[in-house]
Amino acid sequence: YGFQYLIDGGLRVADPYTEKILDPWNDKYITDSTYPNLKAYPAGKTSEVVATFQTVDSDYTWLDPNYDKPEKKDLVIYELLIRDFIAEHDYSTLIDTLDYLENLGVNAIELMPVNEFEGNNSWGYNPSFYFAVDKYYGPVDDFKRFIDECHARGIAVIIDMVLNHAYGQSPLVRMYWNYSQSRPAENNPWFNETSPNTSYAWGNDFNHKSVHTEAFVDRVNRFWLEEFHIDGFRFDFTKGFTNTPGDGGAFDGSRISILKRMADEIWKIDPTGYVILEHFTDVSEERILADYGMLLWANNNYNYAQVSMGYTDNADFSWGFYKSRGWTNPNLVTYMESHDEERLMYKNLSWGNSSGSYNVKDLHTALERQKMVNALFLTQPGPKMIWQFGEVGYDISIDQNGRVGEKPILWEYCQDAYRLNLYQTIRAIIKLRNENDVFTSSSSNVQMSIDGVVKQISLSGGMQVLVIANSDVDSVNAIHNFHYGGNWYDYFSGDSIYIELTSTPIPLAPGEFHIYTSEKLEKPVIDPVLELDDHPLNFPQKFTLHHNFPNPFNSSTTLCYDLEKTSDIQICIVNLRGQRVWQRNYSGQAAGRYSFTWNSRDQDGRQIQSGLYFVVLQRADEKQVQKISLLK
Repeated sequence: YGFQYLIDGGLRVADPYTEKILDPWNDKYITDSTYPNLKAYPAGKTSEVVATFQTVDSDYTWLDPNYDKPEKKDLVIYELLIRDFIAEHDYSTLIDTLDYLENLGVNAIELMPVNEFEGNNSWGYNPSFYFAVDKYYGPVDDFKRFIDECHARGIAVIIDMVLNHAYGQSPLVRMYWNYSQSRPAENNPWFNETSPNTSYAWGNDFNHKSVHTEAFVDRVNRFWLEEFHIDGFRFDFTKGFTNTPGDGGAFDGSRISILKRMADEIWKIDPTGYVILEHFTDVSEERILADYGMLLWANNNYNYAQVSMGYTDNADFSWGFYKSRGWTNPNLVTYMESHDEERLMYKNLSWGNSSGSYNVKDLHTALERQKMVNALFLTQPGPKMIWQFGEVGYDISIDQNGRVGEKPILWEYCQDAYRLNLYQTIRAIIKLRNENDVFTSSSSNVQMSIDGVVKQISLSGGMQVLVIANSDVDSVNAIHNFHYGGNWYDYFSGDSIYIELTSTPIPLAPGEFHIYTSEKLEKPVIDPVLELDDHPLNFPQKFTLHHNFPNPFNSSTTLCYDLEKTSDIQICIVNLRGQRVWQRNYSGQAAGRYSFTWNSRDQDGRQIQSGLYFVVLQRADEKQVQKISLLK
């Protein structure tokens, strides 16, 4: 049933606690494949957002009662925006990608906001309804199935929750609104009239000193923990959880009290629940919150980008290690990239350093340097976070199509030998981290020598480790910091090396790195150094259309083809009657391997029926054909 409240004979509002809304402006753009049988908005009968309730609703049967989430210190989080990760932007398709994430080795997925936000095409930081799953990503039970499947694979699910502010569609905003000044009314129980933050303000600012806001915040958090079995929250812009005037950066005792109170209520429900703060305030305040058991974001984007691009200034990334801040608890979630930062690969290709024939702006070289920075990043104890597709060197600028605009979904990266090798290298480093306590234990002794172009991280704790890398664009002779003289083992090559502490320096090529261990470990199945001439995928020998995957498929499928010379290409999807349902033309494609994804829609964007189809790849008088099967 759809319903609204009529207030004072003129104001129509939806229930702020509704678990599903009907939107007169945006629901019409949600396809049946994303959200089957969506109840239609009662057009002509009312206006504004409509709340719903259901009298007969089958309970979801959870399969995860024995799930035990990773310890905070062990977290390797994958931040993900569903809209820009999979073309179908729904939970059902997201479940199909979990093999990819599980194989990478991450043990937590952090979803950018999934509760109802204004519009469909959004990062989600413009929330309106806090108890409703945004329909643009699919039905509620599909979201629950996604969480169940994650838990079955040992992967925790963290959701991004925005409780600093809400936008104008929120009933809590609309019920007490000052129309003359276009802001929350003075008597609004939940919101400040204006934000006390003098530098940053979005939407309408919650008054976190209000008992009504406290009650609302606690109910929101309880709902997601109990209804969806999520494992924790990343709270957006928590420096705004205060009424203290200023830019939010100074020490604020009232804000500490507000956040402690909120965390205590969460831990009453789930004592092991993650409470992650995007805080960025005075370091003494962050330390208090970390000691209390909360996790805090640590942005190391600029410093790692300098290392990756081959520059020495501001290339000290030690602030991302919790002990460098004087903390005793490893509650710092460090990242090289997040949704708010420019991509390292974009910076490499745009501004990378060079010397002679060695040029970081070269794609192959840029990808090799991403392996180096990941080795320096993932081997440090403390939780880590990867922003989606960083593991394959995503190189699209954050400003393409506008900062919060849609970005290309480039799964074809996984068909590129060099990008796939980067994925496999990061996977191997995560595996090393996950299987050896020295990389996660708070008792590990960690020494960093990272001031110069040679970066070294020494770890001791059950096993000794030396990570050494040449961040320069020229070769160097590195004065090493091995713990002792004797046999050491190169993790990636499996080779042993005998070290004499008085021996000559180690020669390192630009961008070269090694992870040496005191114990011989299982050698990874890949070599992180992929020479240009070593991989046949980059030099196709003939014109070929490869089999699609997956096949059969129920929403989208990907095909690859090889060109051994520059060609004009036409790709068609043809039904059994020989009718073209989809076509693309490409002119002047250079020799190489290419891929494309078909989302089972025709040329006009309409959904295609189940059945057999043929993919026809045409070049002049040459033709390649593959049969594909669509099953809905």
